[in-house]
Formats: sequence, C-alpha cells, structure tokens
Amino acid sequence: MSPLGRRFTFFAWLSVMAGMILSPSTAFAAEEFDPADEFSLPPWVSIEVFGIDMSINKAVIYILIAAVLTTVVVTLIARKMKVRPESRTQTMVELAYGLMKDNITDSNLDPKMAARWFPFIGTLFLFIWFSNMIGYIPLPFNSTHTMNVFGLEVPSFALYAATANISMPLVLALVVWISYNVEGIRAKGVGGYVRGWVPAGVEGFMVGPILLIEILSHFVRLISLSVRLYANILAGHLLLLFMGGGLVVLLGMGLVGSTILGLATGALAVVFFLFEIGLVATLQAFIFCTLTAIYLDGAVAEEH
Repeated sequence: MSPLGRRFTFFAWLSVMAGMILSPSTAFAAEEFDPADEFSLPPWVSIEVFGIDMSINKAVIYILIAAVLTTVVVTLIARKMKVRPESRTQTMVELAYGLMKDNITDSNLDPKMAARWFPFIGTLFLFIWFSNMIGYIPLPFNSTHTMNVFGLEVPSFALYAATANISMPLVLALVVWISYNVEGIRAKGVGGYVRGWVPAGVEGFMVGPILLIEILSHFVRLISLSVRLYANILAGHLLLLFMGGGLVVLLGMGLVGSTILGLATGALAVVFFLFEIGLVATLQAFIFCTLTAIYLDGAVAEEH
C-alpha cells in the first residue's frame, strides 16, 4: 500500500472510532443509553456447574479473542521472521521483542531464569496487551441494546475490555503469585523459601512480626497486581463514556446546549481515546509483566 493509501486508511479508521465514541451522545440525550451497560454481563449461554456460574458472556468472548490473537500472531511472526528485517512489520516486531526480552525479562532476571521464564512473561505481556487494545475497538457484542439488520435483532457496537472486569486481572495475578512461589520453593525448599522472607540479622521476638508482615505483603501483591491493571483500564473506559455523552445527561441541557457540549466533550473523548491506545494499554501490560519478573527474581534470590 502506498503512503497516501496508508494515511487514508488511518484517518478512515480514526473517523470510524471517533464516530463510535461520539455516537452515544444521541442515545444519551434520548435517554436510551446507560453507561453501565458497557460493563454489564448478561449471560449468552447459561451454564452452572456445582452452583458456580460458568455462563458464556461477552467477557468470555473478549478473552477468547485475545487468546486467539496472541496465539495466531506469535505463530505467524515466528514463521515469517527473517535474519535481516525486510519490512516495517518485522522492525516493529523486533522492537516489541526487545521490550519483552531486554527491558522486562533480562533486566530483572539472571540469564538462567530469564531463559526459563521469558516464554511465560512474553505470552503474558501480549495477552494483556491484546486484551487492552481490543477494548478500544467497537465490536458488536452489546446484547443489552440491539440493532435491526435485515429484520434481525443483533447486538449493537460498543466498547468493552475484559481487563476492566476485576475477575480477569485477579486470575492473571493469581497465576503469577502461584508461579513465583512455586519457583521459590523449587529453588530453596519450603523451609529455605520461608526463611528467606526474614531479613538477615533479624533475631528473637522480632522474627514473628516480620514474618507476618512478609506473609501479608505477598498476599497484598495479588491486590496490587490485579487492581492496578483493572483500575487503569476501567478509568480509561469511564472517561471515554463520560466524554462521549455522559456529561450531557448529567447536566440535563437542552438540544442546542447538548449538541454544543457534545461536540466539545467529543473532541476530548478522541484525545483520551488516542492517549489510551497509544500509552495506557501498553504501559499497563509493561508494568504487570515487569512486576512479574521482579517477583520471580525475588523468589529465588539468595539474599532478602
């Protein structure tokens, strides 16, 4: 594709995204749109196993899309890489690889640990990144509001991110928590691993309180890992919803005032949208995986 064609495609895509962001304003004004609908998860296929709700909803679909994208993209890239970059795509892939390998894994783990855990950290990074990014692409998965297509009622377009639901970040944090604790026990044994939580030189009655604090700190990591990712993505989506039409409803302005305010806040929504996809989505994946590498390194470190 020529440079002019690529620019045209980019601006066409940006226009569609802006339209999707600004489109709720009309629905808001007509009192047909509830911002909470983005985060509601009505079941598509109800499944209950031993009293546990295992229903398939749009969050499950988004997770599956992120998993498929991670698998397919990594597989295709691995097959098409050349010794010398022959395209801009390979150059971008190598930059991403350097970020995952050099900046996240190698800078926080020794060579042996880095070689063992890079596939896990790299996969985790890409999965979170894809989950964040597809959350800013309007997809027809909003079953709360439908649209008529050739006589059929189908889900309407909406923004949603699986990482904006605390369940997914919490599960990822739990996987990381189990992984680094198992690695520490494997390297040092249960006794040696637990003793490593107490700094050298601490003796006597202070061992108990320090050990208790360390145990609590390990459980707090579950919260810090999951809530950081969840809160940042949720806040970004709430800002887009708020600027895309929520403010119009809150102020209860007339048609003219709503139109003017909608255009003003809509422009801000586009700015927030570009900021989220350009920085926040990647930054949160980077922070999550960097902390994962740090926790793995701390689990096997000889000194506290």
